[in-house]
Amino acid sequence: MASGDVDELEWTPEALAKLQNIPFFARSPARLRIEELARAYEVDLVTVELVKQARSEFGQ
Repeated sequence: MASGDVDELEWTPEALAKLQNIPFFARSPARLRIEELARAYEVDLVTVELVKQARSEFGQ
């Protein structure tokens, strides 16, 4: 964990692959929103299911 990253989350390879499908200019904000959702659900691992849930909740 890097200094300053208090709650760094792990991502499954499948979830990271799904993230790579997002255009580069929107990827960073999308990652932040997905990680916010993961923290709201109190999970430490971002899965492809969570990425799909985030897409549904954020209206994409």
